[in-house]
Amino acid sequence: MIHTKRTLGGACVAPHHSAAQAGRDVLQEGGNAVEAMVAAAASIAVVYPHMNALGGDGFWLIKPANGTPIAIDACGPAGQAADIDFYTGAGETTIPNRGPRAALTVAGTIGGWQQALKVAHQLGGNTPVSRLLAPAEQQAREGIVVSQSQAALTRAKFEQLAQQPGFAEVFLNNGQPPSEGDILYQPDLADTLAQLSRAGLDDFYRGDLAQTLSQGLEALGSPVRRADLEAFRARLVEPLHTQLRGSTVYNLPPPTQGLASLIILGLFDRLNITEGEGFDHLHGLIEATKAAFTVRDLECIDPDWLTDSPARWLTPEALNEQVKTLSMTRARPWPNPTKPGDTVWLGCIDKAGNAVSFIQSIYWEFGSGIVVPGTGVTWQNRGTSFSLDPASRNALSPGRRPFHTLNPALAEFDDGRTMVYGTMGGEGQPQTQAAVFCRYALFGQPLQQAITAPRWLLGRTWGDTDTRLKLENRFDPTLINQLRNAGHDVEVLDEAFSDTLGHAGALVHRPDGVIEGAADPRADGLVATL
Repeated sequence: MIHTKRTLGGACVAPHHSAAQAGRDVLQEGGNAVEAMVAAAASIAVVYPHMNALGGDGFWLIKPANGTPIAIDACGPAGQAADIDFYTGAGETTIPNRGPRAALTVAGTIGGWQQALKVAHQLGGNTPVSRLLAPAEQQAREGIVVSQSQAALTRAKFEQLAQQPGFAEVFLNNGQPPSEGDILYQPDLADTLAQLSRAGLDDFYRGDLAQTLSQGLEALGSPVRRADLEAFRARLVEPLHTQLRGSTVYNLPPPTQGLASLIILGLFDRLNITEGEGFDHLHGLIEATKAAFTVRDLECIDPDWLTDSPARWLTPEALNEQVKTLSMTRARPWPNPTKPGDTVWLGCIDKAGNAVSFIQSIYWEFGSGIVVPGTGVTWQNRGTSFSLDPASRNALSPGRRPFHTLNPALAEFDDGRTMVYGTMGGEGQPQTQAAVFCRYALFGQPLQQAITAPRWLLGRTWGDTDTRLKLENRFDPTLINQLRNAGHDVEVLDEAFSDTLGHAGALVHRPDGVIEGAADPRADGLVATL
């Protein structure tokens, strides 16, 4: 049994141990939580390349020790050449899932690091960018050990990825998927990180690196151009929040599905369920998820295209009305359209109490599958969530930001605790967030138990069309039968700990200065503490 870690000096949690340790080391040298997170974010882009990369997007929630939460939207828009005619003119009825034409949005994550470091400096941080990127550069140059997760996903998606430009040269061994325990060298990516250390992060968008990236993308057939990179800036945005009994929970506004995560908790709180792990607990959260996803599919698009504030769904009045639609005895018919995704969530809290919840992604495993020549940068395929139907609420348009499954979570408790938590997992992100938060905050489970406990997923997993309710096999058979009898279409997985149900993590800062941390046994991570 893994127990919750506790410390006074600061902690970082990540789904790969090397990234958590890279952040912890920055804390040890006097850096703050935001600076530590940049180091961890750079490292995780090297050591978990199937889940994220410099060519992806990111979102931040930062809670200064003595301030209110700050949100950063580092979502890149579609390139100016990426319009519906770009695809339909070539005879395509949908945006390709892989390849250069799937790489149609600007990568925003480096811009998010830039914006976050401005906040870090306001909190007294002065760690040089070169120091923050040094662990990632070293890992890329000296090699990483291929994880079980990377090896398995490379095998599973081999047919989709093997022929994509640059993929085989970087991620395959003599044309074949690597095995767990093999060594992966990424010298071009190391050079890119060295260039960012010398020239600064802005070089990704408006310097020599931007020129190399844009020329490489265009030569491969992507619609992203130099002007698209030059125009990008990450945004400071107002986080969404809702009040629960005993806490206020925060998340990111559209185009993320943070709204859905908050609606789930707001509805479940109103069901007044006092005991965890029984039928009411699981059924209540699952039905709240269905209601929240219905709203999400209407509201979680580029906010510039919304005509009303999504916060209206989080008022007490709106949640009180929505909860009346939930039946606590019968399952609502399902499914709705589902959205896959691959992501990493990382958290950090420093000794002063500054807290960060951060998420970084390339959408599907290995994103578009292309590696930009000479850079080692894998580019995301986030723009494949756009529709080529002009009447769609998420229709492709140049400069428009795509729907994002990403949503880092943060909670402030009435008793003075601060909690950062999150997970990867596309459709599963709001569900796993709700599972972890409710187990810890409402039912009093220790933090590590809340993450280790068996989980569920309503909807599709990676590359799968199955939308049944999936449960790990550790659930009580009696509970499984109760769910089936209520009308849930249940699939019991063969695994006791399935990484398709998310790589979660959480940190809590208590008023007495103690920091508690928990990492997911489904992943390769840990809580690195001082």
